[in-house]
Amino acid sequence: MPSSSDAPASSHAPSPRAVAVADAALRLLAERGMRGLTHRAVDEAAGLPQGSTSNHARTRLALLEAAVRRLAEREAGVLAPGEMASAAGGRAALGDALALALHRYLSGHRELLVARYELALEATRRPELRGYFDAAGRGFRELLRAMLTAAGSPAPGRHVLALTAYCDGLMFSCVAGSYHAEVPSRDELRTGFGELLAGLFGAAPGADPGAR
Repeated sequence: MPSSSDAPASSHAPSPRAVAVADAALRLLAERGMRGLTHRAVDEAAGLPQGSTSNHARTRLALLEAAVRRLAEREAGVLAPGEMASAAGGRAALGDALALALHRYLSGHRELLVARYELALEATRRPELRGYFDAAGRGFRELLRAMLTAAGSPAPGRHVLALTAYCDGLMFSCVAGSYHAEVPSRDELRTGFGELLAGLFGAAPGADPGAR
């Protein structure tokens, strides 16, 4: 998730109807793909009068932007950093926190992941959407960097990329790839993160191989 210009910030909280529109858009993206996302389809999926979606997002780009913003809000709720163990406890605590977040996502929010992949691919074709999508991902990268720093990573900037790639690969494999029928247990994810973190921390220049 490379950096880009920040997306425009909303000046006020979205209305309940705007949230319903964005949630319906995400659901349609997961169920029907990008071609199934139309203003009329969103009205029907949200149970709203015809024309309601157009009142909140007049263009297709505006609808996609609303979906990206809502995706970021819902993902933040899934990750719930306040419920995670403090990464200041070291590699083990960081691995446990990441395992909790990833298991929760894979076991209960697969629809969001499919919608995210649809939006990510569309962002590669729409530069105007790219900024919104990248800005939404920047918050996760900043959180991960702070957690790595607290856990004692000797190279948090570089390790963010490795961990992000690892998480992205796991999520895709377990939702749309060859492991789509299998969800790793939290213990399995914790073990995997522990192995990865041990390699990252131990292999970094100047790192103490025995550090916990």
